Amino acid sequence: MRSRSVKRLAAWVVCVLSLASIAPAAEIASAESALDWGHLPDLPMPLSGTMAGVSGDALIVAGGANFPVPLFEGGTKVWYDAVHVLPSKTGTWRQAGKLDHSLAYAASVTTDHGVVCMGGSDGKRHYADVFMLTWRDGKLDRRPLPPLPRPCAYAAAAVLGETIYHAGGQETPEATASMKTFWALDLSRPEPAWRELEPWPGPGRILPVAAVQDGTFHVISGADLHAGKDGKAARTYLADGYRYRPKSGWKTIADAPRPVVAGEATGVGQSHILVFTGDDGANVDRIMELKDKHPGFSRDVLAYHTITNTWVSMGTMPASLVTTNAVRWGSDIVIPGGEDRPGHRSAAVLRAEIPKTAKQLGTLDFIVLGVYLAALVLMGVYFSRREKTTDDFFLAGRRVPWWAAGLSIFGTQLSAITFMAIPAKVYATDWAYILGHPCILILAPVVVYLYLPFYRRLNVTTAYEYLEKRFNLAVRLFGSAAFILFQLGRMGIVLYLPAIALSAVTGASVTLCILIMGVLCTIYTVLGGIEAVIWTDVLQVIVLMGGALLSLFIVAGRVDGGFGQIASTAWAEGKFHVFTVSWDYTITAFWVVFVGNLFITLGPYTTDQAVIQRYLTTSNEKEAAKSIWTNAALAVPAALLFFSLGTALYVFYKTHPGFLNPALDTDAVFPWFISRQLPVGVAGLVIAGLFAAAMSSLDSSMNSMATAMVTDWYRRFKPGLEDHHCLNVARWLTVILGAFGTGTALYMAQVDIPSLWDLFTKVIGLLGGSLSGLFALGVFTRRANGVGGLIGAIVSVIVLYLVQQYTHIHFFLYAMVGVVTCFLVGYVMSVIIPVGRKPIDGMTIYTVEKASTT
Repeated sequence: MRSRSVKRLAAWVVCVLSLASIAPAAEIASAESALDWGHLPDLPMPLSGTMAGVSGDALIVAGGANFPVPLFEGGTKVWYDAVHVLPSKTGTWRQAGKLDHSLAYAASVTTDHGVVCMGGSDGKRHYADVFMLTWRDGKLDRRPLPPLPRPCAYAAAAVLGETIYHAGGQETPEATASMKTFWALDLSRPEPAWRELEPWPGPGRILPVAAVQDGTFHVISGADLHAGKDGKAARTYLADGYRYRPKSGWKTIADAPRPVVAGEATGVGQSHILVFTGDDGANVDRIMELKDKHPGFSRDVLAYHTITNTWVSMGTMPASLVTTNAVRWGSDIVIPGGEDRPGHRSAAVLRAEIPKTAKQLGTLDFIVLGVYLAALVLMGVYFSRREKTTDDFFLAGRRVPWWAAGLSIFGTQLSAITFMAIPAKVYATDWAYILGHPCILILAPVVVYLYLPFYRRLNVTTAYEYLEKRFNLAVRLFGSAAFILFQLGRMGIVLYLPAIALSAVTGASVTLCILIMGVLCTIYTVLGGIEAVIWTDVLQVIVLMGGALLSLFIVAGRVDGGFGQIASTAWAEGKFHVFTVSWDYTITAFWVVFVGNLFITLGPYTTDQAVIQRYLTTSNEKEAAKSIWTNAALAVPAALLFFSLGTALYVFYKTHPGFLNPALDTDAVFPWFISRQLPVGVAGLVIAGLFAAAMSSLDSSMNSMATAMVTDWYRRFKPGLEDHHCLNVARWLTVILGAFGTGTALYMAQVDIPSLWDLFTKVIGLLGGSLSGLFALGVFTRRANGVGGLIGAIVSVIVLYLVQQYTHIHFFLYAMVGVVTCFLVGYVMSVIIPVGRKPIDGMTIYTVEKASTT
């Protein structure tokens, strides 16, 4: 028997390693079709050195310079003051006004308020003027802003949040030294003023490229000026790069593959910067010799990945255009005019878009996906034969094995968002968050010995029944309502966010992904109740954990040197960093992560009906305790697996940066790997598991909310109703809740309402800490009463709101603030207002032995 097991294991390892050796897909970044190029209407005249941006959904191009007579025919540069506006992408250019004087080679950025232009030159002098151009109701408005500390042209700028950062430049037309200055203007201040900040470590420069990505300002390339043999300014072409993070300062990044002087740059996606063309200094000494036969500047498009610190090629542009701007206009990147070769300007306006390419799943993948999803529905049909009472529908007749309940608890916490987000977070950062995952090991005995006895011995269906028995009806309704509102707030999110990632990696529309998950999930939950929910969770956990483990081996097989190289590269890059030793409560210091997650973890395992309901589906308290230990035992190995996978993905994409799609969100990096790198069939199974994980979050919410609504509200205020009637009500509520969750996700996919939804979920999230505090108050104190508990809960919500709005405390500590405030205020107010105190036999840890055992 043992020999056969060893042989099976060996065969499985060989199979995995053979899958890992399959050649990866072609790198998208090496293809010239990586960007879709097109044209917008040409500028009214050839121009370079313009200021450009978007305001009022219109493209503004101001100033600029040109050689009406070619330079090599003895022409001279002419400077312009006209402001042109393109009201729409299919419209025509119109002159909307003039600047105070001719101006070119100023830095410009698009802000939420308008297009800000800084400095510039008219050929005779350089300026420090700063102003904002705004297009509103068909009219151009110009508003002055504080001037630069010094005159400056040929600089670069980008906006991060409400702050404009301005780097480098040349102070006068005759200057033979470039400026090494770094200035910032915070537009959110009532009276904004420029601040001089510490500059980057490298030399000064003119004509660098600048862009913002991942909360940082990047300055790349440029030319350092020095006095030439004729006494005039000469250039040293640079390829170095630096990034600036407001709270931590400058850091050197990888050099660009070549100098990109006077190129254009913009951030795309969540972690890429695209750099268009640029002067690399080739043929710089032969300009007059080559004249109009000069080959022009490089047409290459480069992509810098901020996470892996790597550069790749993104194909070529239709034309090489320097000394212009890359402007984001909706989903397009627009490059208006520019210098296409020395002494010659262009009127062309190029438009580029990054296609969200997705590998179409193979036929076998679709078969696997279809079979998997059909199996979920069939499970609902199978268990529907057992759902005769509300006890069956809500608690599975208390016949679920402890190991299945434990896997279901684990699966409930392992949503599709978590499955994607943990590897993505580690891929983008380090292992600092790992400190939060052992918290369940510490809390498991607390839950088993101090909380579980109340839920099992009091013979409750929802956790909030305990609150009425311990305090009063008002506290029970508060707890139940807080849970229901929170679940309503998250239903759309748990469908919408995974649907975005699944759409990106499968090619299916977001709408279709949402409908598949929402409809199928509602069907099997209505049919099979909590029993179907639990057993689909079991299947989901097996598929997802197996897929993650298989993916880890495949990643290692695609990296030269395997696991050893992954470990050494990650160690050298600081990816295994765990402990940030600091008492700063605004960062992920080790104690912030650990203490914060203790309180965060306390909530779901002691107050969340979706989790506690699993405790109640086993045959007795001992079996329920086993389910909790099962979940705890899985949590740390699973965390190590997902963190290892995130690190492995980092090393894989650092060595294969061209496999990334710049349009892809960072959170979708693991699904992207699954769809692009896993073998056919296996990819379909893991993608199906991702669908199921999202459905698991939704089905848990639907069933637990239906349980709370029927038990805490409908049945509580209408006692004596027939059980069959309540079962029908529960099923109809499940249908309504499923439709609500699916409809909300569809609405979010069609209408851009993230800020409104974020506000709603933040407000509802304020209730979590108070709910944990209420349960702790009931379990661990003798003197607490309902009035004091409600006052503590309300004060907790207010205090936590103030902490979120007016302090910089790390969000990990929000739960601690909520729990501690509710507990302390609730206890003090119970002592001060000793009214409505109920008998506590069987209701606290001091009297739990008086509760009946079930």
